[in-house]
Amino acid sequence: MLARRLASPFAFAAAAARLLSTAAPAASSVGGGDRGVGSGDTLGKRLLKLIYPKRSAVIVLRKWAEEGRTVQKYQLNRVVRELRKYGRYKHALEICEWMRTQPEMRLLPGDHAVHLDLVAKVRGLASAEKFFEDMPERAKAPSTCNSLLHAYVQNGAREKAEAMLEEMARAGYLTCALPFNHMMSMYMASGELERVPEIIKELRRYTTPDLVTYNIWLTYCSKKNSVKSAEKVFDLMKGDRVLPDWMTFSLLATIYINAGLHVKGRDALVEMEKRASRKERAAYSSLLTQYASLSDRGNLDRVWNKMKQTFRKFSDTEYKCMLTSLTRFDDIAEAMNIYREWESASGTRDSRIPNTILSYYIKNCMIEKAESFLSHIVEKRVKPSYSTWELFVWGYLSSNRTDKVLECLKKALSCLEKWEPNHQLATAIFSQVEKTGDIDAAEKLLVTFRDAGYVTTEMYNSVLHTYAKAELMPLIVEERMAQDKVAMDEETRRLLRLTSKYPIGEVSTLMS
Repeated sequence: MLARRLASPFAFAAAAARLLSTAAPAASSVGGGDRGVGSGDTLGKRLLKLIYPKRSAVIVLRKWAEEGRTVQKYQLNRVVRELRKYGRYKHALEICEWMRTQPEMRLLPGDHAVHLDLVAKVRGLASAEKFFEDMPERAKAPSTCNSLLHAYVQNGAREKAEAMLEEMARAGYLTCALPFNHMMSMYMASGELERVPEIIKELRRYTTPDLVTYNIWLTYCSKKNSVKSAEKVFDLMKGDRVLPDWMTFSLLATIYINAGLHVKGRDALVEMEKRASRKERAAYSSLLTQYASLSDRGNLDRVWNKMKQTFRKFSDTEYKCMLTSLTRFDDIAEAMNIYREWESASGTRDSRIPNTILSYYIKNCMIEKAESFLSHIVEKRVKPSYSTWELFVWGYLSSNRTDKVLECLKKALSCLEKWEPNHQLATAIFSQVEKTGDIDAAEKLLVTFRDAGYVTTEMYNSVLHTYAKAELMPLIVEERMAQDKVAMDEETRRLLRLTSKYPIGEVSTLMS
């Protein structure tokens, strides 16, 4: 699935222009409606101008009505569609809620389905369920059921999603591939790949697979690294007369390239490029990545130049894709040229873009260049992210600079409200500290991870190994582990017996 495009003033201006250019002619009734194409003022344009979430779409709608203008449902539906496209869910929801209060607007099940989806996004799953329960019975149609099913899938509510699919089957609502596609996406996300063929078999009992079904199916083949299965799926797709899109050929190319079948991979990329266009511009980023994986610099540069001719400006995602591709060719000079272009053209200051350069320097043990580049991006008001500091943690680990590791780890964790534990990172840091016998660093590291809400038996054992190497005894370890709700194991007890023979470590006294 493609990532939803980030909202920006430029994107909203373009959306407003589209709505303006296709605005309805002025209403013939007294007090008229929209002013039409030439006036430069439309309801859609006013709503898209809001941008900031705290502003209210309802106030704009009321003011429009107070000016004696009509509000037509089809116009609002188009605005809602644009707002959803750019992630402006709050304003889209406010419009849907306002429409619901207008007796002259006859809402269809599809309108309720959009409303439910927005409730789920803005207020959460429980509110979406309540909305569905309170919905008029006539509105509880396949579209609204699909919307609730999608909300369950998005929130990982597996049992509720499965129950909803069963209810839809009993109601005779499984007339298209959409609900099955939702279920396959859920099982793919949870790693339950074995469920995908089961769902496809069930789908065929009720209806015919669509393009999305086949693309998910090919994604499944990609994860299984099965060329034979992918080719069989593609043949079935042709048999069902489902036209492939660029994503289909991107998936096939990935499968072939990973299997070392580069000729077939290139053929798939040729078909993919035929389907790349202004409307399908995400295909170009995929082409850059695929040609880089084939070590095909010629086609990488050709596609990038083609993009320059096709698009007025590039997105952050496209810059990141090209930078990553160039670093795979070790062409840091050209990567820096592209980076400087991004720096002057983009106003987002997204740290993920400079992180591609930092990653290259750090992976190639060029830590001083990485430090210098970090200073540069900070001067340019790019705020380092968790990922930025994590890169430096790995870099300083490889150069055995424990003090800098701890410093960058604290900065990384301070960027997050809640840390998703990275066991590999924690193990690597403790392992290095353990080798040095630095009990001060070991205890500080334990405190840092405790503050982040992640303490394990293995961490305590590593701290004890550090004390053993330093031939010092820690204090009240058992009590500290109990307070952290961490269980002792045989290794813990062995290390405690070993270190009990040594003198008390001063750090342990302070930390305890």
